[in-house]
Amino acid sequence: MAGTTYEMVGAVKVVFDVVTFPSGFTKREFVVTMEDDYPQDIKFACIKEKCALLENVAPGDRVKVLFNLRGNLFKERYFVDLQAYRIDKLDGDGASVEYDDPGPMPTDEPMPF
Repeated sequence: MAGTTYEMVGAVKVVFDVVTFPSGFTKREFVVTMEDDYPQDIKFACIKEKCALLENVAPGDRVKVLFNLRGNLFKERYFVDLQAYRIDKLDGDGASVEYDDPGPMPTDEPMPF
């Protein structure tokens, strides 16, 4: 059964460096300030080949992020990630700016931590 896809529009606040784990797994996180009556800063994660999505994104860019909810149990604690699989940069009128997509959405592999 396929998971539900969510989307959010906002301005990129920060893009963090890529983190590589001993297993070779890579993850890159970024924060978007959502467009809402009460804006909040929301942290997303790109994993594996999806880290390349952030090469074309900089703080201040207005983006639409498509993401899935991912949950896992680690050392008796539950964690939730918002796992981005597509990032569309938006121009002033809200239209998407075209760019190359690095590949399909990630599989249901568990996070290595």
